[in-house]
This record gives sequence, C-alpha cells and structure tokens, in this order.
Amino acid sequence: MNWITNYVRPRINSIFSRRETPDNLWTKCPECGTMLFHREVADNLNVCSSCDHHMHITARDRFTALFDGGVFTEVDVRAPKADPLNFRDQKRYPDRLKAAQKQTSEKEAMLVARGEIGRTPIVAAAQDFSFMAGSMGMYVGNAIIAAAEEAVKLKRPLILFSAAGGARMQEGILSLMQMPRTTVAVQMLKEAGLPYIVVLTHPTTGGVTASYAMLGDVHIAEPNALICFAGPRVIEQTIREKLPEGFQRAEYLLDHGMLDRVTHRGQMREELITITRMLLGMPPPVRGDLPAPDPEQEATAEAAEAVMEEAAAAPQDPPKK
Repeated sequence: MNWITNYVRPRINSIFSRRETPDNLWTKCPECGTMLFHREVADNLNVCSSCDHHMHITARDRFTALFDGGVFTEVDVRAPKADPLNFRDQKRYPDRLKAAQKQTSEKEAMLVARGEIGRTPIVAAAQDFSFMAGSMGMYVGNAIIAAAEEAVKLKRPLILFSAAGGARMQEGILSLMQMPRTTVAVQMLKEAGLPYIVVLTHPTTGGVTASYAMLGDVHIAEPNALICFAGPRVIEQTIREKLPEGFQRAEYLLDHGMLDRVTHRGQMREELITITRMLLGMPPPVRGDLPAPDPEQEATAEAAEAVMEEAAAAPQDPPKK
C-alpha cells in the first residue's frame, strides 16, 4: 500500500481543490451593476441597497410581504382552453407555457389571493413578469374576473399589482378581448361600491395599460416604473423627435396628473393599509401585530376607570380612636 498515493495526495487535493460557488448566491443590479448577496436582496424586497433600483419581484413573494404574517389563501381561477389558435413560432405555444411553468413554479402570469393587511380584509391580484413577461392572455382575464367576483362576494376591496409587456401574441384576438372583459369586471366593483386600487410596477405597457391598469380609484406606482401603451422607442421612431428626460416613467406621469402616488416598495404595505381603510371609512390601523380593540371592552374599561376615580376623589371618614 502506497500511503503517499492513497492518502496524502487525495488529502492535499481535497484541501486545495476549487470549491464551486452556486450561481444564485449573488445578483447584479441592472441599474448600477452592484453585486448583491441574495439574502440581502430578498430581505430588501428585491430593491437594490446601493441605488434603490426596484427589480422584478414574483407575485408570491409580493403577497408574502403584503399580507399579515405572510398568510393568504389563493383564489381558484378557471383555466381556459389550452392553445386555442394552435399557435407556433420558433416553439409551440404549449411548450412555451410548460417552460414558463417550470421556470417560475406558477400556473400562469397572475396570482389571486385573499387575506388581511393591517387587519383589513382584502382581495389582491398580482401579475408575475417572469412568466412570459406577464403577458395578458385568457387566464389573466379569468383571474381578474375571479378576483372581482371574490371581492364582491366577500364585500372586500380589490388591490391589483400590474406588470406586463402587453397582450399575449400567442392568443391573438382572444388576448385583446380581455380588455373589455376586465373592464366589465372593474365595473362590477364600482357598482358594488368597493374600492379598486392599482399599483403599477415596472413595466406596465400595452393593452394592460389601456384597460384594467388605469381604471382604479387610486393609482400608485413604484419608483421609475415604465408605464405606457407604446414604448418610448416606438414613439421616437414615429414622430422623429427626441422625447423628454424620464418620459413615461412613474415620476413623469405623477407630475402630469396620471398617477396619485409614487411609493417605495418598502413603504407600499403601510400606504395600502392607510388608503384602503380610508376608502372604507374605517378608523386608522392599529400598529403592531395585535387585533383592533373591542369597542365594548373599551367602554367597560373606561367605566371601571371612572368608578375608581370617583372612589379615590370621595372624602374618606376619619379613623376611629
């Protein structure tokens, strides 16, 4: 037995061998190029700690940060007919769907859920840009209708987070038909007297902007989000003029009256709680993870306190000798 070959050499190789680092430990900010540790990015809700750039966040991660304790219940969405046009480009449409489902671990581009934010019951819907660019297809239309019906049934406000590259070309005219369908769904909320709040995230474009994304009672956007129908490059090529700095970005649209607020993602939850309770005519939220005080218990406590104060203020008999 050669102990140098069998023991020493493998030992040396194990010490000096290169250890492979997983590819998903670091994320490069697309705005400033800073390398960010994945846990730091997740704790900061996918916002760059160096330049404050808001990166994409999945619908499920957004709901985990939005709902109280990260607890929510998914709302069932009716699945449409698969590949109604038998569409094929470089790949078959069903193959693209399967690839997106495998990559994101989601069924489709929109997630609908119900739960509480700041002890306020709501229904929420969020688009996932990582699923085929959040494109609006028949499933997204069904999801918004399901969200509106759930909100009307439970008498809750609806909060929608939009993020889409527009209509889904693989579904053609059926995709464009989701614009009037979702408009009718929003009208259901208005007829029921329920608030509809839209949070526009980067990017919100095309038919999504031309329909349900701009029909809210309140419109909030994340910083520097691109919000438009046609992109700035298409407009420049059409009119052959240079567009203003920051054209079609959230701050530009806020200055020109198309938005109500531009809110940082880290402050979005508190902003939505405040606005939702205000629109519902509810008192300000109770801070902290405690339930709202019971009015009857408060009245009982106040009465008991008044009795104790009266007893303390009443003159006392002198002690007997």
